[in-house]
Amino acid sequence: MVDRNKPDAPVLVIGLGRFGAATAGQLDRLGREVLVVDASDALVQKWAERVTHAVQADARSMDALRQIGAQDFSIAVCAVGSSIEASVLIVANLVDLKIPQIWAKAISKSHGKILERIGANHVIYPEAEAGERTAHLVSGRMIDFIEFDDDFALVKMYPPKPIRGQNLIESGVRSKYRVTVVGVKSPGKPFTYATAETVVSNHDLIIVAGTEGDIERFAALEA
Repeated sequence: MVDRNKPDAPVLVIGLGRFGAATAGQLDRLGREVLVVDASDALVQKWAERVTHAVQADARSMDALRQIGAQDFSIAVCAVGSSIEASVLIVANLVDLKIPQIWAKAISKSHGKILERIGANHVIYPEAEAGERTAHLVSGRMIDFIEFDDDFALVKMYPPKPIRGQNLIESGVRSKYRVTVVGVKSPGKPFTYATAETVVSNHDLIIVAGTEGDIERFAALEA
């Protein structure tokens, strides 16, 4: 019986397309026990030696899920997106099995709404999120961009010219630009937390937090 209360509890991943395979592979690299399930025997064979367990089964079938012990998992990821019908059936099965945390991939907003209504706790839009992130990155000097709820974002970028050579109080980052420099990385050194006295140079990388609009304006300042 899988321990459903452990913070590092095993994860059930259904679907070995690009998203499912990437999720399973990263979980394995993080040291998590993973059971991957796919209807394709070829994909299961391919992943059999890469993760803890790999099983060929049709997750649309409740009986098949019970046979592989899906009901014992506390976390499940439905990575099936090519067939909305299959995705909905699988998530409904996971809900009926009373799995506490169900993550599901959606290929559209309407698909995501259906998944939420039938009981998925977390709905992921990997293609849409990747597209939004890329749009931000190609439009300025940002190196990485993560957007959270309520228009809040965290960005890795090169510092604009107006804040270089001064500490963060003198440059007025918060008062003028309404963003917060959270961390700074000088060449050859690890990231460190920024303080009011931190001086940013043109060779540094910075981590900036703020609303999407404020960060976009900050990133558009003179280079």
